[in-house]
This record gives sequence, structure tokens and C-alpha cells, in this order.
Amino acid sequence: MTLTREPEKPRQLPLDLGHSPGFSRDDLVVSPANLQATALIDRWPDWPAPVVLLAGPAGSGKSHLAAIWREQAGAIELSASDISAHIGAIGSTPVVIDDADQGRLDQDGLFHLINLVRGAGSHLLLTARSFPTAWGVTLPDLASRLKAAATVEIEEPDDVLLAGVITKLFADRQVEVEPHVVQFLVRRMERSLSTAIGVVDRLDRAALEQKSRITRALAAETINALDAGQGEFEL
Repeated sequence: MTLTREPEKPRQLPLDLGHSPGFSRDDLVVSPANLQATALIDRWPDWPAPVVLLAGPAGSGKSHLAAIWREQAGAIELSASDISAHIGAIGSTPVVIDDADQGRLDQDGLFHLINLVRGAGSHLLLTARSFPTAWGVTLPDLASRLKAAATVEIEEPDDVLLAGVITKLFADRQVEVEPHVVQFLVRRMERSLSTAIGVVDRLDRAALEQKSRITRALAAETINALDAGQGEFEL
């Protein structure tokens, strides 16, 4: 007796529609974790100091807040490792430096930039994962300038923030997901906004491929795959 296998159903391959997270003020989900930092960004140019630092863990939304302020203030974005080369072109334009503590820091350039900003009555926004005392600054004058910066700490994303971000990311894709599925994801996933973006993308693609709704079972399958190290996000 010969057994014949039923042909596998063709899977629908999801199209890459170029979904990307929005970084406008309207896209920002506010919770107690980022409330103080958001309030400071919103009150610009009424800032307590010419130099402001937003410090918080990876995936806490620092870059989103920096992008909001850059648009609002018409600021120039500089790399922390290459400040000196651009000092001459800044004038009184506000400046933002994202991830100031990641990689090599142009200490001389940052020192002169802070002096320039203060002298021009302008503003500098820095974001970092740690406070300046942990940056390995060897220039005493720069350490002194950074000590005078207004520092706001952003906490690790809380349940309210993660749930709000996940819900909004699905809504941006015109995908309806029941609240209990969102709460399951919040309880199980790594607590970072970048992970939330990656999880939503994977779930959306899996649902399209399987022609199914996003259920708790599909969410569990996706999270289990991540826990097993079967996928990483490049964001």
C-alpha cells in the first residue's frame, strides 16, 4: 500500500511594506517612566540649563525624545566622536548628540561645544545610557561642565508604556489585537521599546504568513522562538 502525502498549503509570504516606528510627538506614549523627560522636552526653550542630559537604559525611548526635540528646535545632530570638525558651522543653532557614552567621545570637541552653546544662548541635548561620571572623561574642565548639566533619568519602560507602545504599533499597521494578547506580550517580553518594535513586526509577519489573527498562541510561539535565540532584531 502506497501512502501519498497531502501537498502542503502554500504559505503567504508577507510583503515588506517598510513599516517603521514613528518618531514624532504624536507617536510618543507617555507613562510615569518617561513623564519627567517628556515634560522637559515639551517646555523647551524654557530649560533650566543650556545643556540637558537624558539618561536611561537601552530601549527606554531616549532617541525618540531626542528626535522630537531635534524637529522642534531645528537642531543639528552630531556624532559624539566627531564634534570638533563641525564646531565652526554651528553658530547659535541648537545641537543634539544621541548616545554620547557609546564609543569614543571627542572630549575636546564636546568641551568647546558646551562653551559655544552657553555663549550663544543656545541649547545642547545629550542622551546616554549612563551618567557622565561613568563616561571615563579625563578632561577636568569637561567633567566640570557636564556636572552643571540638567540631568533627567528615564526609567526602564513600565507596563503602561510597553502596552501603549505595542497597541500603537499594531494600530499603525491597521491590525487589531485584543488587550489580553498585549498584556501577555508585556509580561513575557524583554522590557525595551526596541524589542516591542521587533516583536510587533514578527507577529504581524507571522499572522500574514499563516493567514490568521494575532492570538495568544501565536504570541507565545513568537516569544518562545525569541527565548530560544531563534531570532534577533536589527533596529
